Amino acid sequence: MDKLKYKRVLLKISGEALMGNLEYGIDPEVINDISGEIREVVELGVEVGVVVGGGNFWRGVPASKNGMDRTTADYIGMLATVMNALGLQNALEKIGVVTRVQTAISMQEIAEPFIRRRAVRHLEKKRVVIFAGGTGNPYFTTDTAAALRALEIEAEIIFKATKVDGVYDKDPLKSRDAKKFEKLNFLDVLKMNLRVMDSTATSLCMENNLPIVVFDITKRGNIKGVIMGKKIGTIISKE
Repeated sequence: MDKLKYKRVLLKISGEALMGNLEYGIDPEVINDISGEIREVVELGVEVGVVVGGGNFWRGVPASKNGMDRTTADYIGMLATVMNALGLQNALEKIGVVTRVQTAISMQEIAEPFIRRRAVRHLEKKRVVIFAGGTGNPYFTTDTAAALRALEIEAEIIFKATKVDGVYDKDPLKSRDAKKFEKLNFLDVLKMNLRVMDSTATSLCMENNLPIVVFDITKRGNIKGVIMGKKIGTIISKE
């Protein structure tokens, strides 16, 4: 068997990735495919934490620009991430993966509260821990939540799962001459305003030397490939 490059990872999945080709909500085919990929790496012995976004249901910033109070809009977005977390939990458990959902906002009827030591213990028992509710605070994105949770559980890397196969200097869906980066350092990401993750999340990763790999989650086998150390997507680190 090939050697694992990473043994504990934090997978960040955007709400838009779960949406697939739908206008909103969760595409059952997409979430089932992602769940199958996660099960494959869990069976290899990898400890997986997941942070989910909520953009397939709600986006707080546009809502606030249209007149809604920003704090209220952000709390609605946090609830959207809980819906996605429960959807992912259901898909994973249908294929035999033991999971726990932990939320930054207490809702004990459907999920555990986030408790760091409990989350780590679940990971050690090879349970997939899905972190929902962002950081529990308005004005912070789920990117920042991913960086924070990754550091708290002592993950070795953040897997930023997107619909694009890496980081480009411009939108590859709009520009044919977009250049893909194989490697980047955190300062370049900030200076070039590449928006891989928001600046708070990027700075947090940079200060704590936590690498990020950005890759296309829609391509089958990519999660396992990155776990095995294959050159997939774009790696962002201090180097």
